[in-house]
Order: sequence, then structure tokens, then C-alpha cells
Amino acid sequence: MIRAGRLADTLIGLVPIALILLAWQAVHSAGLAPPALLPSPAAVFTRLAQQLGSPAYLEHAAATLYRLFAGFGLALAVGVALGVAATGSRAVGAVTGPIVRVLAPVPKIALYPAFILTLGFDDASKIAAVFVDAVFPILIATRQGTAVVEPKLAWSARAAGVSPARCLVTVVLPAALPSVLTGARIGLVISCIVVFLAEMITSTDGLGHLLVRAARNFQTVDMFVPLITISLLGLTLNAAFNALRARLLRGFPEES
Repeated sequence: MIRAGRLADTLIGLVPIALILLAWQAVHSAGLAPPALLPSPAAVFTRLAQQLGSPAYLEHAAATLYRLFAGFGLALAVGVALGVAATGSRAVGAVTGPIVRVLAPVPKIALYPAFILTLGFDDASKIAAVFVDAVFPILIATRQGTAVVEPKLAWSARAAGVSPARCLVTVVLPAALPSVLTGARIGLVISCIVVFLAEMITSTDGLGHLLVRAARNFQTVDMFVPLITISLLGLTLNAAFNALRARLLRGFPEES
């Protein structure tokens, strides 16, 4: 029953994508937009298939994925660590609380020029941009998840002689895992968006760079290909994350 429900959800989720492709094809076929500006879906996906067989294109995709995972990995480690520490320490909570309230609403991509000036044009500035955008939803979700864990769990562990720090890691954090993973999923989606934007602003490689280069040369088919690629990567990463989440949360009441 659970697998059938997930399959139905997947099929329902494909409906909007199919409608977008149909609308795209309809606009192209009706001539509502010049073919030079809006190529057909068939032309774009044919070119995508060609590019996926090109080592040079795959190197650009690999550069994007490296920056994405490096920034997201750092955000996950720091966000979870600070969220747990803020629950276990009033001092950490007092420090991180104002920072989150002030900086979380700020569009962090606006800080990218500062990262370029301080970290250069290479990978470091793009990884930093991904990190600062992804860390806040992970931190907030971890903090909220650990804060509402049933106190009796921690009391029982402490009564058994478990130290406060170990209690946070071995009792509180696992109990807050659903909330932590929700924040991580949001952070992963944000990472996909930010790395693409950062590469569009300034880069000599990556999928965002390919899109801007194609647009400057008025190669509209090649302009759509990186956009479709990052969309497919996002869908794939989201599906993989959901599968991992279902596996990690097996046995949780809200997941059964």
C-alpha cells in the first residue's frame, strides 16, 4: 500500500511537468514566439542527449555538482552542529538566535560580490554562496526539532549516566531527525538554485556559465540545455533524498 501510494504521488507529480512541456510545444507550434527565441522541446532534448555524450559538457556538470555538494555538505555539518548546540547551551542559543533573525531573511546571493572580492573567482566564492544560503534552513529546522523532543527521553538518558553532550547526539538528535531532514531537503533545493546563479554571474565553467555563454552568442537551443540539465539534476537529487529520508525514518510514527 505504501509503495502504491508513493507511485501514485510520483505519477501525479509528473503531471505538471507534462503540462509545461505540452504548453511549450503548443506555443512553438502555433508560432506565438519566434523559433530563434523559443526552440521546440524536441530540439532541446535532442541537443541535451548529444551534450550528455560530450566529455566537455560532463566536466561542466561535474564542476557544478562539486560546488553544490561542497557548499551543501558544509551547510549541513554546521547547521546541524549549531542547531544541536543551541538546544544544549543557552550561551550558544543566545548567540545564534539574533544572527538567525537578522541574517536569515537577507537574500544571501547579494553577498556574492563580497565573496568574489575576498575569495576570488574560483570555486571558493561559489561554495561560500551555497553555504550561507543553505545553512539557515538547516540550522532553524534542527533547532526547532531538537527543542520539541520529549524531555522524558533526555531525562531517562541522563538518569542512566549519559553525559549532556552525548545525550544531545545519541538521544535528542535522532529523535529530531524528521525535522532535521526537512531542513536539509530545503537546503538542498536552495543549493541547486544558488550554485546555478553564482555560475551565471561569474564563472569560466559550470552549467550556469554555459547558459550565459550560449545566451551571449544567441544560441537558444544551447541556452535551454543547461537549464533543463540543472532541473533534471534537482529532480534526481530530490528523489534520492526522499528515498534516503524514507529509509532513515523507517519506524517513526509520522512516517508509517
